[in-house]
Amino acid sequence: MCPETGTEAGTEAERNTDRRKRVDLAPDTVERDLVKLVLTIVELLRQLMERQAVRRFDTGELTEDQEERIGLTLMLLEDRMAELRGRYGLRPEDLNLDLGPLGPLLPRE
Repeated sequence: MCPETGTEAGTEAERNTDRRKRVDLAPDTVERDLVKLVLTIVELLRQLMERQAVRRFDTGELTEDQEERIGLTLMLLEDRMAELRGRYGLRPEDLNLDLGPLGPLLPRE
Protein backbone atom coordinates (compact mmCIF):
# COMPACT_ATOMS: atom_id res chain seq x y z
CA MET A 1 0.00 0.00 0.00
CA CYS A 2 1.31 3.42 -0.94
CA PRO A 3 1.43 5.65 2.18
CA GLU A 4 0.84 8.87 0.21
CA THR A 5 -2.24 7.73 -1.71
CA GLY A 6 -3.59 4.91 0.45
CA THR A 7 -3.73 2.65 -2.62
CA GLU A 8 -1.65 -0.29 -3.76
CA ALA A 9 1.65 0.75 -5.35
CA GLY A 10 0.87 0.14 -8.99
CA THR A 11 4.08 -0.27 -10.93
CA GLU A 12 7.40 -1.93 -10.28
CA ALA A 13 9.08 1.48 -10.59
CA GLU A 14 6.88 2.89 -7.81
CA ARG A 15 7.71 -0.05 -5.56
CA ASN A 16 11.44 0.40 -6.22
CA THR A 17 11.17 4.13 -5.45
CA ASP A 18 9.38 3.33 -2.19
CA ARG A 19 12.15 0.90 -1.20
CA ARG A 20 14.88 3.46 -1.92
CA LYS A 21 13.18 6.02 0.32
CA ARG A 22 13.18 3.65 3.29
CA VAL A 23 16.07 3.56 5.71
CA ASP A 24 17.62 0.11 6.00
CA LEU A 25 18.56 -0.40 9.63
CA ALA A 26 19.83 -3.95 9.26
CA PRO A 27 22.53 -4.49 11.90
CA ASP A 28 24.94 -5.96 9.36
CA THR A 29 24.90 -2.83 7.16
CA VAL A 30 24.86 -0.08 9.78
CA GLU A 31 28.65 -0.06 10.23
CA ARG A 32 29.34 -0.07 6.48
CA ASP A 33 26.77 2.67 5.85
CA LEU A 34 28.21 4.82 8.63
CA VAL A 35 31.73 4.34 7.27
CA LYS A 36 30.45 5.23 3.80
CA LEU A 37 28.96 8.48 5.11
CA VAL A 38 32.10 9.43 7.04
CA LEU A 39 34.36 8.61 4.09
CA THR A 40 32.13 10.66 1.79
CA ILE A 41 32.58 13.69 4.04
CA VAL A 42 36.33 13.11 4.31
CA GLU A 43 36.60 12.71 0.52
CA LEU A 44 34.72 15.97 -0.02
CA LEU A 45 37.10 17.77 2.37
CA ARG A 46 40.14 16.09 0.75
CA GLN A 47 39.09 17.31 -2.69
CA LEU A 48 38.46 20.83 -1.38
CA MET A 49 41.90 20.89 0.31
CA GLU A 50 43.50 19.63 -2.89
CA ARG A 51 41.88 22.39 -4.96
CA GLN A 52 42.95 25.00 -2.39
CA ALA A 53 46.52 23.67 -2.47
CA VAL A 54 46.62 23.79 -6.28
CA ARG A 55 45.35 27.38 -6.19
CA ARG A 56 48.06 28.30 -3.68
CA PHE A 57 50.71 26.51 -5.77
CA ASP A 58 49.61 28.49 -8.83
CA THR A 59 49.75 31.85 -7.04
CA GLY A 60 53.20 31.17 -5.63
CA GLU A 61 52.13 31.73 -2.01
CA LEU A 62 53.99 28.66 -0.75
CA THR A 63 57.63 27.91 -0.18
CA GLU A 64 59.12 24.81 -1.76
CA ASP A 65 59.09 23.04 1.63
CA GLN A 66 55.41 23.88 2.15
CA GLU A 67 54.55 22.59 -1.31
CA GLU A 68 56.40 19.36 -0.59
CA ARG A 69 54.69 18.91 2.79
CA ILE A 70 51.21 19.60 1.39
CA GLY A 71 51.77 17.27 -1.56
CA LEU A 72 52.97 14.46 0.70
CA THR A 73 50.07 14.95 3.11
CA LEU A 74 47.50 14.84 0.32
CA MET A 75 49.09 11.70 -1.15
CA LEU A 76 49.07 9.98 2.25
CA LEU A 77 45.44 10.95 2.81
CA GLU A 78 44.46 9.60 -0.60
CA ASP A 79 46.30 6.32 0.14
CA ARG A 80 44.57 6.00 3.51
CA MET A 81 41.19 6.65 1.91
CA ALA A 82 41.85 3.89 -0.65
CA GLU A 83 42.81 1.52 2.18
CA LEU A 84 39.62 2.26 4.12
CA ARG A 85 37.43 1.94 1.02
CA GLY A 86 39.05 -1.43 0.34
CA ARG A 87 38.49 -2.62 3.91
CA TYR A 88 34.75 -1.93 3.63
CA GLY A 89 34.34 -2.97 -0.01
CA LEU A 90 33.61 0.54 -1.28
CA ARG A 91 34.55 1.99 -4.64
CA PRO A 92 35.31 5.71 -5.13
CA GLU A 93 31.99 6.16 -6.95
CA ASP A 94 30.15 4.70 -3.92
CA LEU A 95 31.11 7.85 -2.00
CA ASN A 96 29.46 10.19 -4.48
CA LEU A 97 26.01 10.94 -3.10
CA ASP A 98 23.21 11.70 -5.54
CA LEU A 99 21.67 15.03 -4.52
CA GLY A 100 18.72 14.65 -6.86
CA PRO A 101 18.14 17.72 -9.02
CA LEU A 102 21.43 19.25 -7.78
CA GLY A 103 23.41 16.35 -9.23
CA PRO A 104 26.24 14.43 -7.59
CA LEU A 105 27.97 15.70 -4.45
CA LEU A 106 31.49 15.12 -5.74
CA PRO A 107 32.69 16.13 -9.20
CA ARG A 108 33.27 13.21 -11.54
CA GLU A 109 36.98 12.84 -12.18
